[in-house]
Amino acid sequence: MRLPSLRLLAGFEAAARLGHFSRAAEELNLSQSAISHQIQQLEQELGQPLFHRVGRGVELTVAGQALLRTVQTSLHGLESGIRRISTYLAPGLVTVVCPAAPAQGWLQPAMNRIQETLTTLLPVISVDESARFIDELDVDLLISDTPLQQADVQSQILFQDQWICVTSACHPVQNALTLVCLEQSFADPVCGDVLMQDLEQFRRSLICDDERMVLDAVKQGQTLAFLPLSTCWQSLQQGELRRLPEMPVRRGKTWWISRRQGMTRDPLVIGLHDALCESAQALMCSGF
Repeated sequence: MRLPSLRLLAGFEAAARLGHFSRAAEELNLSQSAISHQIQQLEQELGQPLFHRVGRGVELTVAGQALLRTVQTSLHGLESGIRRISTYLAPGLVTVVCPAAPAQGWLQPAMNRIQETLTTLLPVISVDESARFIDELDVDLLISDTPLQQADVQSQILFQDQWICVTSACHPVQNALTLVCLEQSFADPVCGDVLMQDLEQFRRSLICDDERMVLDAVKQGQTLAFLPLSTCWQSLQQGELRRLPEMPVRRGKTWWISRRQGMTRDPLVIGLHDALCESAQALMCSGF
């Protein structure tokens, strides 16, 4: 079946919602006869009457009620899509996709500093890791633990992460600490050995499945944790946490940054890319 034109459906929706052809005509800047003609044409195409005349107004038939629900859902979807496109075309907007833990621990605070220089930058930070495709609308920069295998995209190492032991700066007495653990670390051959051997002396008080929850627990209690530097970088800089230098350090993930090769849709994409690379170098040289 051939779908009716959007013009006919929009006229129908306005008439149904307002209960009057003349009011629909005023809303759409058309004549009443034009709206009447549109409704008549739509009824002919569908082979169903859509309205009953009631005084000077109109009421929907059963077929009209069913069609109205479908049309309104479709129109709302179109409006949402158009608003989304207009949002992503805002001046200075650059979208960065990054996993949640480094996004919160390193990327967001780094972005605050970068915006002091790139004053027209409007960053969008997404932690949706399923968005692994650089395009001209949704994703400008991708931070991931593997290089992006996509044509016309360049990937380079952003920084080499490392696992470190941290505790709250408010609890300097090490022998009174308990251990907050990241659940998946036990399955990691490197981190698992640290938890089971080097940190065996500390009683476990909490196990979480999200690095950010572990970080919050360490900041709030008399505990320690074995976490990636990228997760706790901001807390270390702000003096909320301190590193335990006598504890083990292990190599973490290699983080990559990817963008479209050559010229991008906005020079700010390259500007932000270069600024993030500089910030990553500062992270590695921070001495934490």
